[in-house]
Amino acid sequence: MLPLALALAALTSPARTDVVPSFDTEIVPLLTKAGCNAGACHGKGAGQNGFRLSLRGFAPDQDFKWITREFGARRLDRTKPEESLLLRKATGRTPHEGGRLFGPASREYELLLNWLRAGYPGPDKAAPKVSKLELTPAAKVLKPGEEVQLVATATFADGTTRDVTWLTKFDSNDAAHLEVSPGGKAKALRHGATAVRAMYLTEVAVTVVSIPAARAVDETRYARTNNFVDGHVLAKLKELRVEPSDLCTDAEFIRRLFLDACGVLPTAAEVAAFVADRDPQKRAKLIDAALARPEFDDYWALQLGDLLQNRKERDHDVRGVKGVRQFHDWLRKQVAANRPWDELARDVLTATGSTTESPAVGYYVVTVGEHRHGENSEAPESVAQAFLGTRIGCAKCHNHPLERYTQDDFYHFAAYFSRVKLDRKEAKAGPTVLRVSHPDANQNKNPVGVSQPRTGAFMKAQPLDRSKRDVAPGDDPRTELAKWITDPNNEFFTGAMVNRVWKHYLGVGLVEPVDDLRATNPPTNPALWKALNAEFVGRKFDLRALMRAVLNSRTYQLSSATRAGNETDLRFYSHYYARRLPAEVLLDAICSATDVPERFDGYPLGVRAVQVPDPGSASTFLRLFGRSERVTACACERSGEVSLPHALHLFGGDTLNGKITGSRWLAQRLKDEADDAKVTDEMFLRALARLPTGPERATITKHLATEGRTRAELFGDLFWAVLNSKEFVFNR
Repeated sequence: MLPLALALAALTSPARTDVVPSFDTEIVPLLTKAGCNAGACHGKGAGQNGFRLSLRGFAPDQDFKWITREFGARRLDRTKPEESLLLRKATGRTPHEGGRLFGPASREYELLLNWLRAGYPGPDKAAPKVSKLELTPAAKVLKPGEEVQLVATATFADGTTRDVTWLTKFDSNDAAHLEVSPGGKAKALRHGATAVRAMYLTEVAVTVVSIPAARAVDETRYARTNNFVDGHVLAKLKELRVEPSDLCTDAEFIRRLFLDACGVLPTAAEVAAFVADRDPQKRAKLIDAALARPEFDDYWALQLGDLLQNRKERDHDVRGVKGVRQFHDWLRKQVAANRPWDELARDVLTATGSTTESPAVGYYVVTVGEHRHGENSEAPESVAQAFLGTRIGCAKCHNHPLERYTQDDFYHFAAYFSRVKLDRKEAKAGPTVLRVSHPDANQNKNPVGVSQPRTGAFMKAQPLDRSKRDVAPGDDPRTELAKWITDPNNEFFTGAMVNRVWKHYLGVGLVEPVDDLRATNPPTNPALWKALNAEFVGRKFDLRALMRAVLNSRTYQLSSATRAGNETDLRFYSHYYARRLPAEVLLDAICSATDVPERFDGYPLGVRAVQVPDPGSASTFLRLFGRSERVTACACERSGEVSLPHALHLFGGDTLNGKITGSRWLAQRLKDEADDAKVTDEMFLRALARLPTGPERATITKHLATEGRTRAELFGDLFWAVLNSKEFVFNR
């Protein structure tokens, strides 16, 4: 029953025959669409100018209270609803920092006014919740300048559907290619492809739009394939009318493969033998050989170490370098044994015991850390990002702004770690022993769950897909979580690793950022995405088999040289995307070319940077060139950028100049070989996996004829030029 004041206000308002607007399904979406509850406006933590709303309307109960009760309900006028500050600000009749949002003749104005005239009813707990949002058309091909009207349809828990287009918030994933109006009309601007994302309450949906280039193409360019990967890549390129580049040379291929798969340069002898080989299957055979090398095991132990944040705990007295080395050694053994990814993941997710007995416990030592208890730690976010490629951290405080995950979803997920506890037991001798444990079945009969801090509600353990998976009170909840995560039907689990492998070898993920999988961030090639996921599952999560399919594809073996029409392509793999070598690989390449090993404190001379387990190992070079510090599970911690400090360090820093000056290889070759051309050829093969071109040879010959300098000085300058070239620093 309405309070007396509200009842009197309703009597003084003009009679309406309209259906009373719903605060849950109409007013909150309207505030979201208008941007009122965005993070840049009233939706930020402290609100804006004395008025606050929950971000994207994740807490409608609080929103209703703040709108109708805060500061004596000054935002509403009970006797003259049309004079309410809420309406005056939105229509610009009263100064509003957010500007004029809509006019008095608009549908938005009419909705708010009707709600006010109806006595501004609050959230209805019994009303069915929205369960799904669909956009039609789901995909569309447009020419530049063409438009399409999108329609958003919401499905509710009771099975009813409703056209909510006018209450849906639309955004373009790439406004340079496609723009979308507030009403959902999408307009193509330039050739390419992108998606429109739509949000209504907690649900999201996307429409993918392709915009082909207006050019004639040679159809035969799309006919040459090595395997299923190429079929899907070429189909997308054909749709967009973008031509693929030609194949790379054999010399380019062996260098590219060795650096990408093993993190090492091929030797001069390996390059010469491969280029001279006339076997038509030599590339496939070289791929098999590379995947079987111990350097592959070293390199991928490093990759998994980044992913699983293998570092010293913040309190170095608790888990120092020894624990990091134990986990690294365990990871390398898994790679060497070609352990299926799902099995390895389950071992990490359910690890328990001491770091000595179970090195994978180190994952929880780092992610739980000083929090001691898993549900309050970084573990939920880290697990979701590492194993599902999904960023749920923002849902810890509010609903995810770009995905359907709610704050409740976060705490349901966090409940799986509620039994994780770090016990730090002092050994009689040696370092502290760390244990990840959970209560024994005979000691705990309470249900598995945590308390939601905002509502106080008890959140039972539940996966992010909201499926029901009961956990017995005495069981380790992580066991059930691991079953759900590694289920072959869980595309987030398969896709997270597929996307990382694809980005590692092709330079750009099918989804970017590589660890931000969500419905509103679809893959650039959905057909290829599904095919690679099916391949991974069909091969029983065999990482080498997945890599073999990628490496054998013509797509991976395309030249980095572009053709007319594909120069601006950075997302559809019409050519190989050249990129700077990772920090450890670049340092090892310099050491390999010069035959001067780097010295790392605590490790024997000769250990390569890729083999060093601890990201905290002192190295100015590795820190400058973007080694991952492994503080979070985010792939963004490893940097591949190119900047002026990088160039200056290579040009004049101690690392490169010191190794050239002390190069044992160069000194020995100058001593043993009098023919300058032979020394030059071997230098190029060692560093660039090719011989000098005609113009390069002419320039080098002229340089080596310079008077007044020793032969060692002249070749030192040449070596410096080769190792500072883009061709050396980049994989291409």
